Amino acid sequence: MTGPYAGIAWMLLATVFYTAANICVKALGHLPTEELVFLRSVVSLVLAGGWLLWKGKPLLGNNRKWLVVRGVFGTIGLATFFHTIRHIPLASATVIQYLSPIFTVLLAWRFDGQQAMRPVQWALFGLAFVGVLMVKGFDARVSWWYLALGLTSAASAGVAYLATMKCRETDHPVGVVIWFHLIAVPVTGSVTAFTWVPPVGWEWGLALAVGVLSIVAQIAMTFALHQGQASTIMPFKYVGAVLAFVASLLLFDERLSGWALAGIGLTIVAVTANTLLKRRSAAAPAAN
Repeated sequence: MTGPYAGIAWMLLATVFYTAANICVKALGHLPTEELVFLRSVVSLVLAGGWLLWKGKPLLGNNRKWLVVRGVFGTIGLATFFHTIRHIPLASATVIQYLSPIFTVLLAWRFDGQQAMRPVQWALFGLAFVGVLMVKGFDARVSWWYLALGLTSAASAGVAYLATMKCRETDHPVGVVIWFHLIAVPVTGSVTAFTWVPPVGWEWGLALAVGVLSIVAQIAMTFALHQGQASTIMPFKYVGAVLAFVASLLLFDERLSGWALAGIGLTIVAVTANTLLKRRSAAAPAAN
């Protein structure tokens, strides 16, 4: 998949697969968080590691510093996100975690030399945060604790995405992804050994689906971040908030208040507007 819109296309594909994986996690919400992360990571590690060995590519990659950062913060981000999915509505957990593009853009501006933001962009990012606070404020199921966990997940994911961009010239996308699982498997596995709850029947199929869908989504996300500027690509993750709301309502009967929905809408509009503004400002010098 190549071309001027390849990064956006990869991001939309990743979003669809991530949403499908999150639906499976929600269905397995009675299992401990560390077990869900472990099961997902084991499946993904086997698939990613097998592919790298088959292709004769280095299993441990080249840019080790940023690959380790990718793995550590990816593990933190996933664990906190899965925990919020288990305890608050899927749509709310998704929109809070989807503040990660904001953190990615801020970090890319600070550490990756990407274009500085204009005052109007800061204002739009502020509106996105207001939208998330509206979700929390008008949904009693979203406590301050779970809001904090969601923001931790978003910030950790932002660091992980920055690390992914730092590796785009040195490592294959699958090689970047595998480091997340190399760290997540031993960390969560050591805890799961003491808290294991055996999946039953069809739950094994859902656990397998989480791993397969997630590795495809991660690879698509990594391809997206290899294509261009984070400020243009990352906001398209917000399509996942819409998908999560539909799934939350139809599959789990999780209804949101009008104000909470307005908060989700405000967040999506603010980040989308920033994307359009960023693309327009990037195109202006080229036109001159």
